[in-house]
Amino acid sequence: MNLLYATSEAAPFVKTGGLGDVAGSLPVTLKEKGVDSRVILPLYRCIDQKYKDMMTYINHIYINIGWRKQYCGVFQMQWRGTTYYFVDNEYYFNGDKPYDYIHLDCEKFIFFSKAVLSLLPTLDFRPDVINCNDWQTAAIPVFLDTFYDNPFYRGIKTVMTIHNLRFQGRWDFNKIKDAMGIDDYYFTGDKLEYYKDANLLKGGLVYANKITTVSETYANEITTQEYGEGLDGLLSARRGDILGIVNGISEDWNPKTDTFIYSNYTQRSLAKKKINKTELQKELNLPVDENKFMIGIVSRLTDQKGFDLIAYAMEQLCEGGYQIVVLGTGDENYENMFRHFAWKYPDKVSANIYFSNELSHKIYAACDAFLMPSRFEPCGLSQLISMRYGTLPIVRETGGLADTVKPYNEFTGEGTGFSFASYNADDMMHVINYAMRTYYDNPTAWAKIVKNAMQQDFSWEASADKYITLYEQLSGISVQKKAEPTPKKTPAKKKTAAKKELSFDENIKADAEASEKTWAAEAAKKDKDALKAMTDSDKEKNIEEIRSDIEKNAVKAKKEASPKKPAAKKTASKTKKKAATKKTDKNA
Repeated sequence: MNLLYATSEAAPFVKTGGLGDVAGSLPVTLKEKGVDSRVILPLYRCIDQKYKDMMTYINHIYINIGWRKQYCGVFQMQWRGTTYYFVDNEYYFNGDKPYDYIHLDCEKFIFFSKAVLSLLPTLDFRPDVINCNDWQTAAIPVFLDTFYDNPFYRGIKTVMTIHNLRFQGRWDFNKIKDAMGIDDYYFTGDKLEYYKDANLLKGGLVYANKITTVSETYANEITTQEYGEGLDGLLSARRGDILGIVNGISEDWNPKTDTFIYSNYTQRSLAKKKINKTELQKELNLPVDENKFMIGIVSRLTDQKGFDLIAYAMEQLCEGGYQIVVLGTGDENYENMFRHFAWKYPDKVSANIYFSNELSHKIYAACDAFLMPSRFEPCGLSQLISMRYGTLPIVRETGGLADTVKPYNEFTGEGTGFSFASYNADDMMHVINYAMRTYYDNPTAWAKIVKNAMQQDFSWEASADKYITLYEQLSGISVQKKAEPTPKKTPAKKKTAAKKELSFDENIKADAEASEKTWAAEAAKKDKDALKAMTDSDKEKNIEEIRSDIEKNAVKAKKEASPKKPAAKKTASKTKKKAATKKTDKNA
């Protein structure tokens, strides 16, 4: 099966959020499972030069965008065994960052979507399925419908994956219509038109063969008015075509092998986790105390992530018995809020208003709990990472958070974290304090929850299998799984019978037999060694002696084996005659 994964970002080349992680891991796992999966994304100027040096030029074409004819080049490289294509156009992709203002981005990604389809005949690769991601590639299913006059494109299926429904690519109706350059038929209320604007994501949801989201709960939530972001009617109508598949996390996030953290550890060596805490406290100038309850936050600082709840309860948090470490950027009011409390409570709050991949690894490894009270969360990766590091998540039950974090049950000991249902600051504080009391008052229970969390499997293997099943259903093509090398069978150990206790006489007899066997083996070895040492003449002489002995023994055996003549019986008459003869001789 051939799969083309169309995305606006992919790690490690360019990444701004969870989509980059997914696009950098899922296609690689699919490739390992037998799918010929390839990734296509824009060649941004901000991509590191070391990756650009690894790319090779393939071809270029020109495509019409509005009234302009735009250059469209394509480069290729191999990364982790997977082919990546990069669409080149300096007019659209020459910025310092992948995303800009929405009116600029709409035309940019309309160009990219049209380029993906237009370049396919030049790539010597015809996909059976194209997996589109978010609004940036949502125009692909729409354009594909206009390309069906060309036999090359007939039969190609599309999947539209929603990573965050809030962002939809909505802009001026006439501007988007002009840029796309397609028939008015596509700009009606049941297709691209959306409250007198045009909505690219809506078009993708209408024309895609299947729709996926990044968690099962979010797949249900987006069909409701609360979470549907204005598209709940369309999504409810297509409910039978929507599938929720939870994201995985890569093996880069592993406390056993992580090169960024101070001390590596596993479930069996959790004591080393405290080393990470004390070292981070030193690095961030917090009071060093390995027993202090530490809460970590690594996030974009926005309302969606629940920071309005944190802002409301921040004073209470600072008065509690814990330390708070924050890493991230976002809305200015939340950035300044954390700066203020770090200044007011320098012994309790560390505000790091920037992003650092290295520091994020250290926070996941060092903290005891990870706070994530999102208003909505399609999937979320932070709670998955924190559980792998034994840092218990404190989350609101929504989207992927509800699917992946099992709340602690103090009666059964089950659970992988702590959660609350209502989007309410008081409920959040209650759960945070409950987690803190469990940490301080019941360390045995806390250790059990940590082990439960670390035992969860959030690798890409299970998620990739679900995507493969979806692609197979769409295309009708079965994926030929790569044959795994069969492990060499080690010869089974012979089962030895249990030793029977012997009597004294039996022991003596056994020892004698063993000695005789040993003597016979040694004698045979000596004879063998002596034979090796003999010269050829000695050997011939020895052979003649042996032959002579054999012949003598054969003659002797023959004589002994021949029958003897029977002795004559002495009759009475003969005896008398013999006696008479003796008498005659005597008289004479």
